[in-house]
Amino acid sequence: MPAPLDVERAMDTARHAVLAASAASLRYWRKDVVVDMKPDRTPVTAADRDSEAAILDVIRLAFPEHAILAEESGVHDGTGGRWIVDPLDGTRGFARGGSFWGPLVALEFEGDIVAGAVGLPALGETYFAGRGLGAYRDGDRLAVSKVAEWSEATLSVGELKALHVGSRAEGVRSLIASAASARCYGDVAGCIQVLNGRAEAWLEAGVRPWDIAALKVLVEEAGGRFTDFDGGPRFLETGHAVASNSLLHMHVLRALEPAAKEPLSPPGAGKSPARG
Repeated sequence: MPAPLDVERAMDTARHAVLAASAASLRYWRKDVVVDMKPDRTPVTAADRDSEAAILDVIRLAFPEHAILAEESGVHDGTGGRWIVDPLDGTRGFARGGSFWGPLVALEFEGDIVAGAVGLPALGETYFAGRGLGAYRDGDRLAVSKVAEWSEATLSVGELKALHVGSRAEGVRSLIASAASARCYGDVAGCIQVLNGRAEAWLEAGVRPWDIAALKVLVEEAGGRFTDFDGGPRFLETGHAVASNSLLHMHVLRALEPAAKEPLSPPGAGKSPARG
C-alpha cells in the first residue's frame, strides 16, 4: 500500500516552489530579455529555464520519489504522485514587460489535482490551495463570487485564437455577448479573476496540462467548479477548461454544447503561439 499523502505538505511545497520561481524570473523582468524560439515556434527565455530549475529543486527536496512533468525539461520518472509544472506562463507578455505572467505548480495524486499554487510575481501575489484545506492569496482565504445571473456576470476569456474556431465558437460568442462584461487578461491572470471574485466564469482552450493543472484545485477550494467544456474531468487531455463560481457553471456548459461533432482546437505541442 502506498503511503498516504500529506496534502498540507504538498500545498506548502507548491507554494514554496512558486515563490522560488517568482524570485528567479523577477531577476530578468524588464531587463532586455533575450527570447529564443523552440522547435514548436513558442518562445522561451533564460527566466523560463531558471524558474523551472528553482521549482524542481523545491519539489525534489520535499518529494524526491515523485514524477514530474515540466514544460521545458519534459518527463521526469517517479512514483507516488506527479507534479505538473509551468515555470513561466505568459512568456511573450513577460518578455515585453507585461505583468500578467507567472509560474504554476500542481500535484496530481491518484487521478486528482490535490495541491497547487500559482503566482503573479510582477504584482507580488501568490495563490495556493490544498484539497480540503481551502484556497488562499498570500494567506488570505479566497471565495468565489455569489453572482447567480449571467446578465450580471463578468466573463474572463483566455486564448482567443483557440476559442474562436471549431464547433464551440458560436457558444463562446454568445456568452461574451450576453454577459454584463467580458475581459481578456490572458495567461494565468485570467482564471485568477474568478478566484478573486472579480469574474464569474473563465474559458480557456488549446493549452497544455501545465497551463491549467494547478487552477483546478484553486478554483474548487475557493468554492467554484472546474471542468472541461463537456462538464467532465478531461481538461488535461483536451486542453479546454471552464472555471466558474459554480452558480453559473451549467449556464456556460449549455452555451458551449457543440453544434457538430467537431473538436474545438487540439492543444499544441507547447504553449499555443499566441499564449507563450
